[in-house]
Amino acid sequence: MRRKIIGTVAPAAMLWLAVVIVGVVHPVPAAADNTRWGAGYFPNVTLTTQDGVPVRFYDDVIQGKIVAINLIYTTCKYACPLETARLSQVATLLGDRMGRDVFFYSITIDPDHDTPAVLKEYAAKYQAGPGWTFLTGKQQDIELISRKLGLYSEPNPSNPDGHTPMLIIGNEATGQWMRNSALDNPKFLARTIGDWLNSWQTARKAPKSYADVPAFTFDPGEYIFRNHCGACHTIGHGDHLGPDLAGVTATRDREWLARFIIAPDKMLAAGDPIAQALLAKYKQVLMPNLALGADDANLLIGYMDTQSRRLASTATTPGDTAAGTTAVGGNLTPIVAPYLRIQRALNGDGLIGVDDGGRVIAIEAAKLGSNGADIQAAAEAIQQAADLKAARTAFARLGDAIMIHAKSSGASLGGDVKVAYCPMVQKYWLQTGDTVQNPFYGQQMSDCGRITADIPSLKK
Repeated sequence: MRRKIIGTVAPAAMLWLAVVIVGVVHPVPAAADNTRWGAGYFPNVTLTTQDGVPVRFYDDVIQGKIVAINLIYTTCKYACPLETARLSQVATLLGDRMGRDVFFYSITIDPDHDTPAVLKEYAAKYQAGPGWTFLTGKQQDIELISRKLGLYSEPNPSNPDGHTPMLIIGNEATGQWMRNSALDNPKFLARTIGDWLNSWQTARKAPKSYADVPAFTFDPGEYIFRNHCGACHTIGHGDHLGPDLAGVTATRDREWLARFIIAPDKMLAAGDPIAQALLAKYKQVLMPNLALGADDANLLIGYMDTQSRRLASTATTPGDTAAGTTAVGGNLTPIVAPYLRIQRALNGDGLIGVDDGGRVIAIEAAKLGSNGADIQAAAEAIQQAADLKAARTAFARLGDAIMIHAKSSGASLGGDVKVAYCPMVQKYWLQTGDTVQNPFYGQQMSDCGRITADIPSLKK
C-alpha cells in the first residue's frame, strides 16, 4: 500500500514554517543569505517531467525561482481534480509570468501509475501551459521531498482520498516560503504568488481606506459555487474544463442535478448515461466527489437558477436589443448592445456592468460558433479584469474582434452605431452619438478622438 501525502507537518517543517511567519513580519530582502533553506536543506534527487526529461529537484526545479508546488495523483476522484483546476485558474491570472519568473510543479504521489505519459495526458486535460511542469520519480525520493516541504503524513485508512490539497509557494532566492490551501480563491493565490514573493520589486501604493470598501452581501450559494465549482465551470462564460452551467436548471431535472452534485462518482459507477456522456465530452475530466450534502446541492441549484435567469433578462433589456434576437447571420445587435454599455462605463471611469456585459457577449458570441471564437475569448478576458487599466486593455481587444467579424461577414452593428478612433492611443471603438466618448482616457480626455466613416480593416 503506497504512502499518501497529506497535511501533517513534521517537526523540522514546523520550524521552517515558523521562520516563514517571521519572514512575513520581517520581509527578506532580495540579497538575503538563503543558505539555510537552500541546497543544504532541499534534496537534489532526480525527478522526471511529463515530457520524460530528468531534472534535479534543487538545481533544476526550485533554485533561484518563484515556485508553487503541490502533490497530486491522476486517479484521485476527490480533491486533486478541483485542486488542479484551481491552479489552472491561477496560472491564467498570472499570464505571461508563467514560465518566465513563476513556475508551477505538480508532483505525483503515485509514481508506479503516473508515468510521464500519464502525467502528460493529465496536464493536457487541465490546460496546463508554459511554466507548469508535472513530475514523477522514485517513491522514496518523492517522500523525502514531501517531508522537507512539510506535507508528509502517514496513510490514513479512514480517508478514502489520503490527500489534502495543500500548496507550497516560495522564492528560493530569498527564503520566503509559505503553505496555503490549493483550493483558495484564485485571485488571492495569484496575488500571493505574483506579488508577495517579490514584493520589493512589485510594491504598490497603499490600498484605499476600508471606509471605501463596498458593502458585502453574502450569498451561500455563490460561496459554494466559487469554492467548489468555479474552477471547472462558469455560468455564462462558456465551457471551460466542464460545461457552462447557464440554463442548466432548465435543461436538467433538478433531482438529477442534486444527485450528481452530491455523488458524481456513484452515478458514474452506476452507469448513468448523462454522467458518462459528460465525462466523454469533457476529455475525461472527472467531476470530483466534494462531500457536499443535500443542503449544499439545493443552494447551488438555486444560485445557478438565479444567475441563469439574470443573464437571460440582461440579454433582453428593453432598449438594448429586440426580444428573442440572437447574434446570428447579419445581426450583431445582441453583442453590440452590451458592448456599448461597457463603453459608456469605461468612458465614465467606472466598472459597473462591465463583468455582466462581458458575460452576455460571451453567451451571444458562442452562438456564432467558430466565427465568434475571438469575440468570446475577448469577452471572457474582460470579465477577468480587476481594475480600469485591465478592463480597458481587454475592451480594446473586444472591440477589434467585433469589428473584424463585422467587416468580414458584412454583419450589421446597428443603425446608430458609429466607429470612433483616438490617435493618442491608436485604438478604435464603437459608440452611439456624434460626440466622442473616449473609453480609454475616460473623463480625463473624454473628447479625445474622432468619428470615422467606415469600419476599419484590422488584423487579428
